[in-house]
Amino acid sequence: MARRDLAHLSDEALVALTARADEVAFATLYDRFGRAAYGLALRIVRDERLAEDAVQDAFLGVWRGASRFFPEHGKASSWILMLVHRRAVDLVRREQRRRTDPLPDGDFGGEEDSAADSALLGLERERLRAALAALPDPQRETLELAYYGGFTQSELAERLGEPLGTIKSRMFAGLGHLRELLDNPSERPSWTPKHSTN
Repeated sequence: MARRDLAHLSDEALVALTARADEVAFATLYDRFGRAAYGLALRIVRDERLAEDAVQDAFLGVWRGASRFFPEHGKASSWILMLVHRRAVDLVRREQRRRTDPLPDGDFGGEEDSAADSALLGLERERLRAALAALPDPQRETLELAYYGGFTQSELAERLGEPLGTIKSRMFAGLGHLRELLDNPSERPSWTPKHSTN
């Protein structure tokens, strides 16, 4: 199925479309900023796994918070990279607390709010990982390479030896399925991975 090309649109227009749950616009935003986002996160956290987590969390924030972006308050690129920066800094602080200030058993003290925030962040990340695991293998592979590896759709097509249209279709279908799983977790039978060719 043919997919429309939104590469000519401004960043702000793509965010506006993303606010209306337009997966093509969201994928185009990721193509534009995924690599820069990963580079920024990696410079802050200095750990590849944490950088991947920061980018994943930030783009989930873009998907869910696009309706709260207003162009008159700044550029879309600045907003997206600000989300990445915040997530990366949060992860660094969390890791520092974990390494240097372990909480006593049964006593949260002044760390109660930050511990709750960290727990929520961890739960959200685990939900996303579980939802990814429930996708058909080709969709999961494509999304993981895009989000964790920082590959554009064109690079994925070359890397996986597939037509660009197939990669786009997988990403769009995967994002749609992922959104359903995250929005309606009670509707899925289990988190067990599905095996499919689509």
